[in-house]
Amino acid sequence: MSTNNRFNRHERRAALALALLFFLRMLGLFMLLPVLSLYVDKLDHSTPFLIGLALGIYALTQAIFQIPMGHLSDRVGRKPVIAAGLVIFVIGSGLAAITQNIFFIIIGRALQGCGAISSAALAMAADLSRDSQRTKVMALIGVSIGLAFSAAFVLGPLIDGRLGLSGLFTVVGGLGLAAIIILFALVPDPTNAAYAQQESEIADSAPTHQTKALGISIFGGFFLHAILAASFVVVPLHLASALALPSSLHYQVYLPVILASLVVVGPMVMFSNRHGRQKMFITATISALIAGLAALLLLPASLTASYVGLGIFFIGFNYLEAALPSQVSREAHLGKRGKTMGNYASLQFLGTFLGASLGGFVLGQFGHDAVLVTAIVLAILWLSLSTATNRLRIRGG
Repeated sequence: MSTNNRFNRHERRAALALALLFFLRMLGLFMLLPVLSLYVDKLDHSTPFLIGLALGIYALTQAIFQIPMGHLSDRVGRKPVIAAGLVIFVIGSGLAAITQNIFFIIIGRALQGCGAISSAALAMAADLSRDSQRTKVMALIGVSIGLAFSAAFVLGPLIDGRLGLSGLFTVVGGLGLAAIIILFALVPDPTNAAYAQQESEIADSAPTHQTKALGISIFGGFFLHAILAASFVVVPLHLASALALPSSLHYQVYLPVILASLVVVGPMVMFSNRHGRQKMFITATISALIAGLAALLLLPASLTASYVGLGIFFIGFNYLEAALPSQVSREAHLGKRGKTMGNYASLQFLGTFLGASLGGFVLGQFGHDAVLVTAIVLAILWLSLSTATNRLRIRGG
C-alpha cells in the first residue's frame, strides 16, 4: 500500500492529540445536558426558560466567536488562540461552580462558549495533515466528539449525584485545564512542513467551481447540527415516555448505538477517501439521517425500533461530522483556512442553538412527532442543496 494512503508519525501524533483535546472539551460541555434541567426548582431565580437559556447559550456565543477566533489564528498562530479559548472556558466553568444563581450560571455558560476553539483547532488539524489523510484526521476528531457525547450521558448524572452541580462544573473546568496541557505537551507545531508547499499547490490549482460551492459546503455544518439539536429535544422524551426507560438508563441505548455506528463509519471514511467518493457518501449519509428519523417517527415504539432508527441516524451523523470539515478545508484558500473553518464552526453552533430553539417551540406547539417531521424537512432541504452543489461541481469539471 502506498505510504501516501497512511498516516505518517507526525500526522498520527497530531490526530490523536487533537482528538483527545476535543474529547475533553466537548465532554465538559455535553455533561451539563442531561443534568442542568433537573435544577429548575433548586437554583436562585430559576425558571424553565432560564434553564433552557443556560443550556443553549454556549452554542450562541460559540457561533458568534468562532469566526473571529479562526481569523485571529490565521494572524497570530493556532496554539495561542486555542490556549486563550481554553482559559476562557475554564474561567466560565469556575464562575458557574461557585454560584447557585441562575443568572451567573448563564454568564458562566456564555463564557464557556466564548472560548470558541473549534475553528482554530480544525484549521490546525488541516495544517498538520496532507490532503490524502485529512478526512482520517477529521474522522478521529469526529469519533472523539461522538465518544464525548456518549460518555457525557453516563458521567454527567453520575458526577452530579456524587458532587452536585457545583462539583460538576468544577470537574468541567478541570477537563479544560487538562486540554491546555494536552495542547502544549502533545500537539505538534504546524511549522514549515512539506505540507505547506503541497497545500499551496492544491490551493493554486483549485478550480473556480469549488469556490462557488464552498458556501453550501460550509452550510452543511449548520444543517447537521440543527437536525441533531432538534432531534434530541424529543429523543430523550421518547425513551422516557414511549419506552418507560428511566433517564439514568438512557446511556444503555445511546452508547451501543453510537459505538456500533462508529464501527461502520470507519471503513466508510477510508473507502470514500481512498476512492474519491466523498461527495457520493455525503449525499447517501444525509439520506441516512432522513431514514433514521423516519424510522423513529413511523415504526411502532419499541427498544428495537429505537436501536434501528438511532443506529441509522448516527451512521449518517458520524460520517458527516468527519467528512464535512474535511471537504471545507480542501476547498478553502490556504491563507484563509482558519477564517473559513471559523465560518464552518460558527454555523455549526448557530445550527445547534436554532435547532434546539426550533425543536422546543415545535414541541410546545404541535407535539413530539412534529419535531421529528421538522428535522426530516431540514434534512430534505439540505439533501436538495447538496445534490444541486454536486451538479455544480460536475459541470465545473
